[in-house]
Amino acid sequence: MTGCSPGASGTRGASAGATSASVPSPDPLAWSSCGKNLECATIEVPQEYTEPEGAQIPLAVMRHRATDPDQRIGSLLFNPGGPGVSATETLRNLPKTAGTPGAFSAEVLARFDVIAMDPRGVGQSRAVRCLTDKQRADAAGTAFDPAVPGGKALPRLLADAAAFTDGCAEHQSKKFLAGLSTDNVARDIDQVRSALGEDKITYYGLSYGTVVGPMYATLFPHRVRQMVLDAPVDTDKWFGNPLPFLNDVAVASERTLNAWFETCRAEGTAVCPFGAGDPQAAFDTLIDTLEAKPLRIAPVEGVTPGGELDGAMALEATRALAGDQHTWPLLTSALLAAQDGNGAPLYTLWSSVTVSPFPVPTAMFEAHTAVRCADWQTPAGIAAHKAAATKVVTEAKRIGPRAAYSALNCARWPAPDKDRVTKPLTGAGTPTALVVAGRLDPVTPHHWAENMTRTLDSAVLLTREGVGHGSYGTNACVDKAVDAALIHGTHPADGTVCKTDTPATTHPLVPANG
Repeated sequence: MTGCSPGASGTRGASAGATSASVPSPDPLAWSSCGKNLECATIEVPQEYTEPEGAQIPLAVMRHRATDPDQRIGSLLFNPGGPGVSATETLRNLPKTAGTPGAFSAEVLARFDVIAMDPRGVGQSRAVRCLTDKQRADAAGTAFDPAVPGGKALPRLLADAAAFTDGCAEHQSKKFLAGLSTDNVARDIDQVRSALGEDKITYYGLSYGTVVGPMYATLFPHRVRQMVLDAPVDTDKWFGNPLPFLNDVAVASERTLNAWFETCRAEGTAVCPFGAGDPQAAFDTLIDTLEAKPLRIAPVEGVTPGGELDGAMALEATRALAGDQHTWPLLTSALLAAQDGNGAPLYTLWSSVTVSPFPVPTAMFEAHTAVRCADWQTPAGIAAHKAAATKVVTEAKRIGPRAAYSALNCARWPAPDKDRVTKPLTGAGTPTALVVAGRLDPVTPHHWAENMTRTLDSAVLLTREGVGHGSYGTNACVDKAVDAALIHGTHPADGTVCKTDTPATTHPLVPANG
């Protein structure tokens, strides 16, 4: 991996303050009602901060007003991750998503105006478009082979990458694509802060949001009141060679699938009958069987248009469901049904999987890829990708083939950002950050959190036991610590561990009480 070093910072990294200082202060946001206790606005920001009077980008902003205005602390800005997840859509659905990662407590909603900004190129902020509707449909209908690295023969993968990147360049300007880097997102946040009239902001980031937060804290340390980073990314790896980064993700996902296997076997066949005591072998047989002879799925009005369930689809759905111990009962029942010839439950679950660390044919994936390619230092030569594919398939037997070659789009990205910030994101000068990590996270492995805690100038690490991506909103012990950090600026001792319920494969779990 090509790591980052203090001497590797680009032009922006050396002159971030001067660049931002030259940008005129934005006008106050003009809010309009857009839902219960919600207000919406648009802010115009420079496409390129070295050219503040040049092309502008409209960004969608949403505000959930503090429910106890007399006790209001200020504005809390959050990024739900992805990259590519719409923050405004997430905020709009917050009342419906209690008990899921990133769901704010009633006390936090009472004390803060919660601010969602769709990052440039995401959601309502001029979302990146690379494929036509037909191309998306064709991609969704293309069968992947779970036994082949990348799911297809390499020439086809290279052709797909060419079509994707050519489409990105066709649908928007290369300057726009080059400007999607995280340092620009951080500058956009500061424009929003200024338009809100806030001297400082409180920040909560989930997953990719933990790249945005340290970037903002590094470029604008005097503007941070408090910061919580949940399911953290190793920012040194993020801005380096993505091939080792993606290998880590695949291995982390494989570990959560193995945890389901181990739990099923330990519970015994009376509790977890899948596989009759050998769930790994039964799963591999099921995937091979479905790939050789997919199950037909009858259409159900309002639920699914119907289709067929093959091995690759079953593997993708399993990967997603195994990554959260609260969905393990769903996974178990769906696998048992598929084993009995009923693929409808697993097919329905597959169709709901829209966020993935590896390529899936969704609209969000286009923005997801564009932001990653703007930040990453992706090797252009195919030899490096072949070597990485061999490595990941070896280290992650089931998930590795799905992950292989997943950086090809970035290898031929048409709009590199040549002056992005690459220096270590230390957040020097900001208050102590709270870093929250799951012990078995399927996307951001625990050692990334350990690395982030070391990279940040001042941070404490809180670990949640158990399986899942994101901890706040799912565990009472974590919720208490995060609320204390956001509201009062107090933190648990570094290295504190929150317990969770024992994972179970056949009955629902409830959030742990600490």
